[in-house]
Amino acid sequence: MGLEKIAEYKKKMGLTNEELSRLSGVPKGTIDKILSGVTKDPKLETLKAIARVLGCSLDDFDDTENRTTHSEPTYEDLHYLIARNGKNLSTEEKMNLIKMLSEL
Repeated sequence: MGLEKIAEYKKKMGLTNEELSRLSGVPKGTIDKILSGVTKDPKLETLKAIARVLGCSLDDFDDTENRTTHSEPTYEDLHYLIARNGKNLSTEEKMNLIKMLSEL
């Protein structure tokens, strides 16, 4: 499984491991281990929680050659992600999100 995709999506969203932990409910230590490669086969529920926050599915973590390239997120993707996770964001995170979106 392409767990490096987690780091890729996390970076695109501008999240730290701590923020991803808080939003997903997955302990930061677990996220650190997954992203460093120490944990190579995380629990399905852990991956589901991370995928939910990153606005993707478990299929998006699949690194097989048959995968198609990922397109840019649509307005609907962003709307869904913010609507689902917005209440968990701090004021600072919301302001960073607004700033990031205004730069697009």
